[in-house]
Amino acid sequence: MYHRQVSSEPYAGVQYRAAPNPRAQHGAAAVLPRTDYTLAHAGRQLRVGPIAFWVVVGTLVIMAAWTITTATYFAFRDDVLTGLIARQAEMQYAYEDRIADLRQQVDRLSSRQLLNQESYEQKLDQIIRRQSALESRSNALLSMPDSIITGSTRPTGREQTRSVPNKPSPINDKSSGLLPTDRGSSRDTRLAGAIARLNASLDRVEARQTASLAAMQETYDAKARRIRGVLADLGLDTVRTGARDSAMGGPLVPVPRLPAYAGPFEQHVYRVGLARAQVDRLNRTIAAVPLRKPVLGEIDISSGFGMRIDPFIRAPALHTGMDFRAETGDPVRATADGNVTIAGWQGGYGKMVEIDHGNGLATRYAHLSDIGVKVGQRVRAGFIVGKVGSTGRSTGPHLHYETRVGGDAVDPRKFLRAGMRLGSAH
Repeated sequence: MYHRQVSSEPYAGVQYRAAPNPRAQHGAAAVLPRTDYTLAHAGRQLRVGPIAFWVVVGTLVIMAAWTITTATYFAFRDDVLTGLIARQAEMQYAYEDRIADLRQQVDRLSSRQLLNQESYEQKLDQIIRRQSALESRSNALLSMPDSIITGSTRPTGREQTRSVPNKPSPINDKSSGLLPTDRGSSRDTRLAGAIARLNASLDRVEARQTASLAAMQETYDAKARRIRGVLADLGLDTVRTGARDSAMGGPLVPVPRLPAYAGPFEQHVYRVGLARAQVDRLNRTIAAVPLRKPVLGEIDISSGFGMRIDPFIRAPALHTGMDFRAETGDPVRATADGNVTIAGWQGGYGKMVEIDHGNGLATRYAHLSDIGVKVGQRVRAGFIVGKVGSTGRSTGPHLHYETRVGGDAVDPRKFLRAGMRLGSAH
């Protein structure tokens, strides 16, 4: 029990209010009244300040709450511990069941892998052997002339930027994404699908190689047909014309025959080799045929082959060649491979060069101002044999060009036209 300060207490347990003191009331206006608390019990009094009083009250309240909480915990502790233990046991049993299930799955996968391992190994071994064969084919195609990518023949445009051989991807390439890397119940299905994709990829590579071989053979055959057509139009025998090849030789090594076990690819490669050999022979033949222009630039003819009015006697005469307009000093080039047989002054021809191309073919370059070759010299097509002039029986600077077959002069125009047609086809 507590109350404010009192003046006297005649009887125990009875509170009295002190009589008002005029002097004290007079001083109350200047001094604030104190609010101390007095605790009284059994005739004893204890004066306590307001702060200390509320501290004591708060302490008692906290102690009471703590006491209630502790009593509740001890009263229900067994139930809480029992629940926690039961939950832990349930989680442990669940983990054990999960582990047992995973072990069963691993055992099933292991058993299935053991059963299918031999089959998969056989399939992978077949794929490896096939891949090795395709790589060997790709190397064989790359070793062939005019092969740029996997045996393809002279691609044009953007295809020329690809210089890497198109080989099948190795089966152990993890970045290819063909082999499965995860594990599960459907691993066998994924592995079978990966093997099928590998086989499909090898099929595509094989198809591209076959197509490359076919394109290569078609290119060689087309070249051979064009060259034979040009020679036929010129009235030249391809067998006789190509009979003489200069600066060639070596031991005789017969072409090896195909083995009995050779497959379609090897047979195709053999046919392409034969076609390439034919084209090489025809290219050497056509190099000795005067199909090129003797002067650079556009063809400007001042006088053609055949009958014309002679510029000196003003009467009809036979012109055995073609006159090309040109400036003095312009280079004159050989129109085919051959050997120089004449290099000097030849009467009305003036300074003249004659080249024997073999097989009865010859060309003459007359009215030159300068000669740049010697008799017996071997020249190639495009080699400069002299310079344009106006020597001999000439009215001005020009090139007199003749084409002779078997010693007889023929019209050079058909040779030049054949050369233009063959060049545009290439």
